[in-house]
Amino acid sequence: MLDWSSCSAVERDPNKVGGGWTFRGTRVPVEALFENLESGATLDDFLAWFPGVSRAQVEAVLEYTQQSLRVDAR
Repeated sequence: MLDWSSCSAVERDPNKVGGGWTFRGTRVPVEALFENLESGATLDDFLAWFPGVSRAQVEAVLEYTQQSLRVDAR
């Protein structure tokens, strides 16, 4: 499991979305990005469906995930 606490694009607030990780400044769960991508959505689709999330936030989350995979593979 990833430790999202060092990814600046996300935040966790026990009073929002059951305390899950969300895109900073929104109520959109980070998990929603991966669920939508797994279902065949594009990044542009996701950004259109969740207008409070910026492309920079999505790119930061994907980069963070990619970096964590590199670390885990070592």
